[in-house]
Amino acid sequence: MTDLSVFGGAVIDGRAFAKLAGALDRIKNSAACTVLAGGTVDDGEGWFVAPTLVECTDPTHEVFSTEYFGPILAVHVYEDADFESVVAQADAASAYALTGSIFATDRSVIERVQRALRYTAGNFYVNDKPTGAVVGQQPFGGARGSGTNDKAGSILNLHRWVSPRTIKETFEPAVDWRYPHMG
Repeated sequence: MTDLSVFGGAVIDGRAFAKLAGALDRIKNSAACTVLAGGTVDDGEGWFVAPTLVECTDPTHEVFSTEYFGPILAVHVYEDADFESVVAQADAASAYALTGSIFATDRSVIERVQRALRYTAGNFYVNDKPTGAVVGQQPFGGARGSGTNDKAGSILNLHRWVSPRTIKETFEPAVDWRYPHMG
């Protein structure tokens, strides 16, 4: 029986499907990864990749540094004492910097993580999912390999598409090369 309350559409094309199927094969064959849910693909009619949850014991694994553009979510469980090093690892893990989020109730932790991950996510969410920004309602854009961080949906993006020009016109011609303060 199909549960349409959690239905997800197909990926965009065969190339995207092949990339995600290959990633899932590597994940399933990795000693560091355990597929907790999903992990299946079907190209019988369309290119369907089941939403997949992966637990990975290696924080340097590709699941934490590759943009799959598909329904693959990886988690890394760590000891509380390792929090600072995990945050540093997250900052250095990827050449991409589109979105990120933290779920926390301790304001000092939130502020520390926001500072530490300042250049790690063009859009950073606190106690919210890092998806679903709507252009025109929330500016959106990333840095590093994820773009120029010029925030589509805001004035910051407009500056990418215009070439400002400054024109100064004086109506009284100069009679001396010196400025007035030069005496």
